[in-house]
Amino acid sequence: MPELPDIVAYIGALESRIIGQPLKRVRLASPFLLRTAQPPLETVEGRAVRELRRVGKRIVIGVENDLWLAIHLMIAGRLHWHGTEAKLAGRKSLAAFDFPNGSLVLTEAGTKHRASLHVLLGEESLDSLDAGGIDVFASDLNLFRSTLTAENHTLKRALTDPRLLSGIGNAYSDEILHAAQLSPLTLTQKLAPDEWKRLFAATRQTLKLWVDRLQTEAKSDFPEKVTAFRKGMAVHGRYGEPCPRCGDAVLRIRYADKETNYCARCQTGGKVLADRSLSRLLGSDWPRTLEELEALKRR
Repeated sequence: MPELPDIVAYIGALESRIIGQPLKRVRLASPFLLRTAQPPLETVEGRAVRELRRVGKRIVIGVENDLWLAIHLMIAGRLHWHGTEAKLAGRKSLAAFDFPNGSLVLTEAGTKHRASLHVLLGEESLDSLDAGGIDVFASDLNLFRSTLTAENHTLKRALTDPRLLSGIGNAYSDEILHAAQLSPLTLTQKLAPDEWKRLFAATRQTLKLWVDRLQTEAKSDFPEKVTAFRKGMAVHGRYGEPCPRCGDAVLRIRYADKETNYCARCQTGGKVLADRSLSRLLGSDWPRTLEELEALKRR
């Protein structure tokens, strides 16, 4: 799922293309994409784009008369910039937003179409889409800490909860926790003061690193290849590969259709965290340390 750095890169690429441009027409290939009935979609047509915003993981396009188009890409949704009146071909194409200088096309891979489009009137309606998470760049350490300790959750869950933090998901939470050298399963109310400082600094630095990198790339080309698995990531999507800090193999915790990647040496004091599916299979034979894991691999 595109997260804060990806959304910022999309917005940066779109600003130079559509700010001040009239939105000539919106073409829907899938009626299920549109999640609102009022105001009608047609009311945004012919109106000039005033601004672009990020609301959580949504890209919001503001047009004249205080109208807003809010796009949530979910897991597999992506944006593409094509020539004018681009064709909507194939099952993946969901919508096209036509401008005088090109078409913004929304696609979604897979059979489960979860991406959404809301048409809203007024700031109050737009605010209703905000889950309430704080912007870490507008926060200080005290607000960050009080927000994440309001309830006692694992760091992984707290970082990815949109009600707590805005725009962070599975990929960048892995990178943040690796940078902070903290276990994804540590409870928020168990962190020491120095660990809070590390986590806060790592959150801001990791997101800024990727925002800067992706924005630089988007200046030359529209971000067509948005992915959760970026070259240069420390642990996310790198199961079995060497940790860039210590060289040990990156491990994982799998649950449902997601996984958390981490380095046991750097983040858990060498403890191997239980993987739900494999720990059930192995039971008491589940390795608790890196040494036991290596011994298991040699059997």
